[in-house]
Amino acid sequence: MAGMLEGLKVLDLADAQGLLCGKILTDMGAEVLRLQKPGQPVIDCYANRGKHAVSLNLESTGGRQLLLRLVMQSDVLVEGFLPGYLASLGLAFDNLKEHNPRLIMVSISPFGQSGPYSQFHSSELVSAAMGGQVYLNGEPGRPPIQPPVPLASSLACLNAVTGILLAVRQRHTTGRGQYLDISIQECTADALDHGLVRYAYLGEIAERSGSFNWNRTMKVFPCRDGYILLTLFHQWETLVEWLHSEGLAGDLTDPKYLDEAERRKNLDHIVSVLEKWTLSHGVDELVETGQAMRFPWGKVNSIPQVVEDVQLNARGFFVPVRDAAGGEYKFPGAPVILSETPWHVNYQLPEAGEFNQEVYCRRLGLSQTEMEQLRQDGVI
Repeated sequence: MAGMLEGLKVLDLADAQGLLCGKILTDMGAEVLRLQKPGQPVIDCYANRGKHAVSLNLESTGGRQLLLRLVMQSDVLVEGFLPGYLASLGLAFDNLKEHNPRLIMVSISPFGQSGPYSQFHSSELVSAAMGGQVYLNGEPGRPPIQPPVPLASSLACLNAVTGILLAVRQRHTTGRGQYLDISIQECTADALDHGLVRYAYLGEIAERSGSFNWNRTMKVFPCRDGYILLTLFHQWETLVEWLHSEGLAGDLTDPKYLDEAERRKNLDHIVSVLEKWTLSHGVDELVETGQAMRFPWGKVNSIPQVVEDVQLNARGFFVPVRDAAGGEYKFPGAPVILSETPWHVNYQLPEAGEFNQEVYCRRLGLSQTEMEQLRQDGVI
């Protein structure tokens, strides 16, 4: 079955922080042309899979002319240049929409197209830091630490995809495209959840909580063979009875601990008792027994354990993929199951310029002589 975005044509000029946007559109069925400078290799084997690699030098007159011709045949253009760069080449949205009024143009940049930081150079870590994400990450009383994965740019790309889908829907009504200005800092700040809300309404500044969740009602504990996430106050009496049956409840049977305020006041002591108990058990044992007793507990999976997770594999999340050398490995599949328009993950990593012939000759009608001249001039 065709994907949801079958027939949608996308030009991908994103930088490293915006590549995931085109990858998601590809998986949804869109045709995404990854435009890169001639001779530049296709990097990021995850975010560029399924895209069609085309070489193009925008800093040449011929390259800009070719882009305008591609724009006329496209629905969406995603770019990640420093704000003002495309405008300096005569390729601002106002110029491009003259060639294609239906074009949806998306700019993904660290701080957006306006404001005092718009010309700042950035990186994934800078975006996470200035969006507030880094401040909340780490142990109490210790310096902030960087997130382990690129959450800031992922949030920006997900918001960009949402914006594109909304713009496509609106275009059905108006017949016109529009411009989407995506700030990675804003997307990061928007996802701070309780951190911003607590400050706005209560004036409270959220602090780093380490292995606790933000309101200190859950915590990661060590077990014999790994780690488990436990609730600290859910079904308190049942939890204490469980520990008591194993002779490990200590003084938690004291009636004073029935009062939640008292438990919060003595949280460090409660944690020390629980940690002795969890260390006497295996993770799977506690999770299975706890879930049977309606405790919302979970195993803290390592990366290998995620790959082998029975739930993910039962739903077919991972798909076997072969590389060029014939090796097989598991690759993340579709994160959304659509019954009528499936999300197809394409596992083919494009080679630099492999779609030049298809795009420039078959679609734009260039001759082989013209193609050779463009190559010699460094345009493609």
